[in-house]
Order: sequence, then C-alpha cells, then structure tokens
Amino acid sequence: MALQTPSVLAGNALGVVLIAAIFWGVAGPAWVVPWVAVAGLMWALRLVHWRRLPADTPEGAVALRQWRRGWRVLVVSMGAWWGVAVWLFWEPGEPHQRLMLLLIVCSYAIGSVQLLAMQPRVFVAFLAVLLVPAIARVALDDGQPWHWQLAGVLALLFAITLFMGRTHGDALSRALWLKSRTDTLAEQLRQETAQAQAARRQAEAASRAKTRFLAAASHDLRQPLHAMGLFAETLRHRVHDAEVADLVASIQASVDALEGLFGELLDLSRLDAAAVALEPQAVRLETLYARLRLSFEPAARDKGLALAFRGGQQCVRADPLALERMLRNLVANAIRYTDAGAVLVSARARGGRVRLQVCDSGVGVPPAAMPRLFEEFYQAHPGRPVGASERKGLGLGLSIVARLAELSGTRIRVRSREGRGSIFGFELPISQAPAPASAGAAAAPAPVSLAPTLHGRHAVVVDDDEAVRVGLSKLLGTWGARATAFGDREALDAWLASPQAQAPDFVIVDHRLVVPGDGLQALEQLRAAWPGRTMPAVLVTGSLLDTPESHDALAAIPALHVLRKPVPPGRLRALIGFLLGPQGQVP
Repeated sequence: MALQTPSVLAGNALGVVLIAAIFWGVAGPAWVVPWVAVAGLMWALRLVHWRRLPADTPEGAVALRQWRRGWRVLVVSMGAWWGVAVWLFWEPGEPHQRLMLLLIVCSYAIGSVQLLAMQPRVFVAFLAVLLVPAIARVALDDGQPWHWQLAGVLALLFAITLFMGRTHGDALSRALWLKSRTDTLAEQLRQETAQAQAARRQAEAASRAKTRFLAAASHDLRQPLHAMGLFAETLRHRVHDAEVADLVASIQASVDALEGLFGELLDLSRLDAAAVALEPQAVRLETLYARLRLSFEPAARDKGLALAFRGGQQCVRADPLALERMLRNLVANAIRYTDAGAVLVSARARGGRVRLQVCDSGVGVPPAAMPRLFEEFYQAHPGRPVGASERKGLGLGLSIVARLAELSGTRIRVRSREGRGSIFGFELPISQAPAPASAGAAAAPAPVSLAPTLHGRHAVVVDDDEAVRVGLSKLLGTWGARATAFGDREALDAWLASPQAQAPDFVIVDHRLVVPGDGLQALEQLRAAWPGRTMPAVLVTGSLLDTPESHDALAAIPALHVLRKPVPPGRLRALIGFLLGPQGQVP
C-alpha cells in the first residue's frame, strides 16, 4: 500500500484539477473553491502520512499498526469526498459535464480494485462512500427521463467492481502465498545445497587424505605381504608332508589374493580422488606385449592355456601406464575364468583407430550379469563350481578398467556367450609418430623352459627390510642360488671394497631405501664395480603407479625389470629365468 501511494496521490491531484476546470464556469467559485480546498487538504494529509511511514519496522509492530489505521481513514475519507463531488456539481452541470464527472468517479472505483483488493473492508467502504452517493443522486434526478437506467448502470458497476476486487484479491493472495512458499523452498534449497557442498568438500578432502596416506604408506604396507610370500614359498620347497604342503599352498594363495585386493583398492582410491592424470603418448604394443607375456605366461602354462599376442606392430596413442593396467586386468580375468583353450590379445587397425581385444574360451558371462558387469564390488559367478582362484578380488578389476577407459576417451565393449568365452575390447587412436623402442624394453620372449634350480648362480640382494632380506635369501637358496644380502648402501660399499666381493649373475634391489639414495643408486654401484659385465637386475617397488616420467626413466635403464610388491615367487622365478636366458647363460 505504501509503494502505491505516490501514484494514487498523482491520480487524485489530476482529478481535482479536472473537476475545477470542468465546473469552474458553471458552478462558480463559491462551489468549486471550498471543494478543491478540502480535497487539497486531504491530499496534503495523505502525503505527510505517507512520508511518516516507519522505516524497517517489523510486521506487527505498534507503530506500523497505527500507520495503517491512519492510512485507512484517509483513503475512505478521500473516497467520501469524491462522492460529495457528485452531489455538489450534478445540478449545475450540463449533460456532458455530468458524464465527465461520472467517468472520473467510476475511474477511481475501477482503479481501487488493484490498490485496495488486498484490504477487503477498506475496499468495500471506499466503494460505498464513492458510488452510493452517485447512484442516489442520479436516481433522484427527476428532470432526466433516463435517470433510473443510469442509476441501474452505476449499481451494476458497483456490483461488478466488488466482484472484480474479490477475485483480484484472491488471486493476489494466492500469488503472494506462492511467492512466500517459493522463497521458503528456495532458502531451504540454498541451505541444503550449502550443506551438500560442505559435505562434498569434506568427502573430497577425506578422499584426498586417504589417497595420500595410501600412496605414502604403500611401500610399508606391502612389505609384510612381500616377506610373507617369500617365506611361504621357501617353506613349500622344504616340506615333504603333503598336508603341510597344502597348508603352505593355501598361505601362498592368500598372499596372492591380498596382493591383488591391495592393488585394486589403491587403484580405485586414486581414481576416486582424480589423482590419476593421464598423459597420452605413442605406445608401441610389441613392448607392452613383452611385459604382459612375461607376467602371465607362467600362470597360463600352469592352467594348460595357450597365451597368444597378435598385432604387436601397431602403435597407439594412449597413456602407457593406464593402457598396461587395463590390459593386465583383462588378461588376468581371462586366465582366471578359462579352464581350457586359449587367451588371445589382439590389435587390429580400423581406419584411424586400433581395436584392442582380449578373447578367451572360458566360462563366459551370464546374460543376467551383463548390466552390472562394470560395477564396483560386483562379481559375476559362472554357472559352475567356483574355483579358489576365481574368488580372489572384490570385483574391482573391471570397474578400474572401465574408469581408465573413460579417462582415456574410450569405452569397453563386451561380447560373451555363457560356456563359450568372452571378448573384451576397446579402441584407441593410431599414433601418428611411432614411438622408438625403449632402450630397456625387451623383445617379446619365446617361451622359456625354466631349469629346476639356479645352481651356481650368485645374486646380490639390497633391501632395508630384514624380513624381506632373509626371506628372499632363503628362497633363492631353495632355487640353488647363493645370495649376498645388504640392508643399505653403506654395507654394500664395504662389501665392494673387500676382497670377498664377487660379481653377481643378477641383482634384486628395493626401489626405496631408508638411508639417503635408492635401489637404483645401489645398482649403479654394482655395475660400476664390474663395468665389463652384463648385470641383469630386478627392481622391486611398493609404488602403485609410477608417473610417466619415472616409467620412461626406468625403461631407459638397460637390463632392468620392475616388479611391484608383494612379488609372487612364481613371477620372480620366471623373470630370473628369463633374465639368465633359456640355456641358463647370462645374456
């Protein structure tokens, strides 16, 4: 109501001026001046009253209630004075002047619908004091033959205006209620959004803290598993009781399962925290195939499966670590769920892209499991008894593959027939510039027939964890090798300076040592001591995923292969056999 007062005052001022101009010549100053004076006084009182509106006064305050009462009195008084104008100026006016007078009064009646509809009592009172005198004056004018008809029209206008006011008031009340409701909901939404954002920030901070902790503690967390696996394998070679041998095999299987779970959980935590930044580059598949063959041929051979690789001449543009992780998970799954037949890894160029596929002749995926195949913690069990090896994992491998594929700009496609096998595939762009073969990359090796022992071989082991040193030394001893172990570079320096130092046939070093420096520097010391001798080396690391820069740096070191903790003894044995050559000679 306060916001509309200036426009109402302007309209009233215009009406007063019109009345004075219309009736000055017929009614004379004696009638016009008093009416205009009183109207001007009311106009001034409304202006003063409007300017005295309490500022920033809460709803329901005493001052605001008093102001509203004064406003209602002035509004009704102004309406009554316009009703008086009809009685004052009807008689002396000509027909056209009377018509203009009624038009002015009716315009105020219609205009009050918008201004007073939200104040129903004030609205009815204003219309009554405005129109009822006009209706009565017209009805009493016997000198006009149409006076009853005109009075009826004014009465009808009165009724229509009342109805319009009620309808407009209801609609306006509904609109204000909806606005109030919308404002309330919007405020609740803002508060809930703010709370959700705060919770999301806390969750992201917790996830980053978890990832940083896992990455920092990765080495220390993997050490006990690594040592346990070495001791279990050593014990397996030394026991002759079948029952004890079975228990040792179960321990080793549990260690292998823990290793897989630990790696998958660390991978998933890094992906959840968006800590994996991919750096696409040219990747030569023959180099990647060589590493996959070295890792998975022993497991495939144990199950009597043929493991084949095709399309190694292709070169794709991808992040090398992400691509290797994807293929490793797919090949591991294929071997795990294939009892007989073969596993094939292939790459074929199609247009400007290369389609990589991992095919197997395994148990396949049940149709009902297809929609959830890439969900976290979901495992699709085949319709047959599940082997112990198949229970390893938490159902994270394919989820990690799907996430890495999405980060790489591709998507995993699956075709499977239950009982016949599966094909997992994805596409990557062809590299425009083939990557040169890395200095430390091995060519795809032929299947190696491992000798039952490493009799006569000398190995140097550098690891700062005593349990790992002891376990690894004993394990090498069961394989027939002689191990010389050191806990730090100072002990290695002292041994190299002594006359007992003897050139090793191969070296196993831990990547991260407690003392300043790392295993790579220890390897440099050994190779510097015998510069004319090839010295194959195995670097054991607890890192989950090396950065592309560190991966390239390791690949540039000749005769160096990397294994991540905990290292399965079978994989370590296969790698040592490969490093020493198929005939047991140092390459």
